[in-house]
Formats: sequence, C-alpha cells, structure tokens
Amino acid sequence: MNRKSYLIALAVALVLVTWMLSGLLGGDDAPPPQPGAGASTAVMDVEVTRLEAASVERFLDNQGDTRAEHDIELRAETSGQVAAVRVEEGDRVAAGDPILRIAMGDREARRTEAEARVSQREADFSAARRLSGDGFQSEIAVREARAALEAARARLATIEEAIDNTTITAPIAGQVETRAVDEGDYLAAGERVARILDIDPLIATAHVAQQDIGEVETGREARVRLATGDTLSGTVRYISGAAEQGSRTFRVEVAAANPDGLPVGVSATIRIPLGATRAYFLSPAWLALAASGEVGVKTVDADHRVVFEPVEIVRTERDGVWVTGLTDPVRLITVGQGFVRAGDTVNPVPADAPANGD
Repeated sequence: MNRKSYLIALAVALVLVTWMLSGLLGGDDAPPPQPGAGASTAVMDVEVTRLEAASVERFLDNQGDTRAEHDIELRAETSGQVAAVRVEEGDRVAAGDPILRIAMGDREARRTEAEARVSQREADFSAARRLSGDGFQSEIAVREARAALEAARARLATIEEAIDNTTITAPIAGQVETRAVDEGDYLAAGERVARILDIDPLIATAHVAQQDIGEVETGREARVRLATGDTLSGTVRYISGAAEQGSRTFRVEVAAANPDGLPVGVSATIRIPLGATRAYFLSPAWLALAASGEVGVKTVDADHRVVFEPVEIVRTERDGVWVTGLTDPVRLITVGQGFVRAGDTVNPVPADAPANGD
C-alpha cells in the first residue's frame, strides 16, 4: 500500500470512530427511543375515477310466457253427419262465420210436424176458452188445453234450436288452430269440432317479486320482447291481489296489440318502465361485496380514507350497470380496490393522471 492510500483509509476510520463516540457520549442527554419510532407507514396508491350522476330510465324486467286472449274449443251441440266443412286450419275467421254444417236428417220433417201440432193446439185452446165462456166447458178443460199448447210450442222451439245447431259458427274472431273433423264424419253432441285462438291482443304473463310489485300499476305502458326477437307494445291490464304462496310473487298481465298475428306460447321478457332517476354508470368489475352481503363500491373521501358505500342496481346494460345510493362527489376506486379496506388511508391517483417521470 502506498502512502496516499494509507492516509485515505486512516481518515475514513477516524470519521467512523468519531461518529460512534459522539453517539455513546451524547446518549444521556437524548430522550429514550419510542417503540416504532423511525418506522414509516406505507400509504397505498389507488386509481380513482370521478363519477357524475345522469338521468336514466328505470325498468322492471321479468321473464314470462305468452298466450292468446281467447282460446275457444268448439263442440257440437247436436248429432249428425258432417255435410260440409267451411274452414281449414290456419284460416282467419270473423265472429259468426260458419265452420261446418251437419246434415239436416229428419229435422225438417219434425219441424213441419211440430208446427202443425202447435196450430192444432192453438185451435183447441181457442175453442176451450169460447166454450168455457158459454158455460159448456169447465175451467179445468181450459187449463189442459193451455198446457197442451205450451208443450207443443216448446217442442217446436227444441226442434228449431236443433236445426240452428246444424250450422256451427265461430263465436269469436280469430284463427282456426285445429280442426278435428272432416266432411262425412259422424258427430255426436258434445264432440270436439275445432279450436279457435284470438291472439290479438297477445297476453304476456310475468311473476313480479313482492319487493317490486308496489311500483307496478294497471294502465302503465310495457314492452314485450318475444323469444322470436319481435317486440310489441302494450299496457299492464291485471295485477293479482295476492302473492303466490310458494314464490311470493304476483301475477301481472300485459295486453299487447298483435296485428301481425305473432305466435303465442313462446317465452318473453316483459319490461315495465318505472320512471327516471339519477344514477351512476359503472363497470361490474368495480362492485364489491361487504361481509354482510351488501353490494357496494369503494370510494375515497376528502380525508383520503376508503369508504364502502352500498348501492342499488337499478338498470343493467351490456357493458355496465346503473346504480344509486352514492354520495356526491364520488371518487370511485377503480384500480386497487381489492387491496384496501374501509377506513384505510390511501393516496388517490386520478385515472387520467400522467405516470411518474412523464
């Protein structure tokens, strides 16, 4: 080692010894160190985004089914052979249109006979009254003649009704869904003839949860989106007065105009608008779950402390959700929320702030 290097090493050693001695010699005058003194508490950086409330339309969405307004099963009211069929399956009919005709058989002859009997009984009754007035006939005979006349008239009415029933007509306007008989078939009274559906309006039925039913009222507009992709406009026409025991839901019916005859029996989404409210739009990834099970978000207050704020989801979109329940101004933690808890002090970094060193 040369002389210069030796002198440098000696100088460094003297500095270290002097620093150590000063600490030892001056220790009596300094206060004792406190536990944890000198330790630094790390404050975590979190990314925050300022949210602003916007007016958004609230909706109540429920899954349901659709059905026809009327679903009629026609049955024969008299027996006989089918003489003519007037409709095919799928045909549209108006109320009163003929569906089929049953052969008359001997009904016309029976009506002629019944009409003749009524005429005879009317003559008998008139004669009995005249003779009774002249004292040649008893009151009992008059009553018997009247009863015979009424019986004859009743028989005629029965036969005329049977003749009318040989022509089966549509009781409502609608579509012939099925036809159960063909020309030449024999029909017994009470046998099924056809099924007619009235699908305009289309009826959509949903079951609304008990916590939501208070916001639904008859006459409110609604939208019905069918599983086919078609959408119809309608109104709420019925709300059940009692909840179903098992599900605690209320049956709600929406009547929607269906001029194009869209099919019924398909599933549907019934959307009922509930009016506008002020809400915040955010990503579902920013939602958090409290230990109590409440859904909320983590925000940063004016003191840079983390606050858990419960929220209510009022509407969902494909790319996010609308929530209420936040307190303005909202500084929402969007990055790092999984590493902090309510009450923690953090360093909020705005989402649009430049990175350090930029």
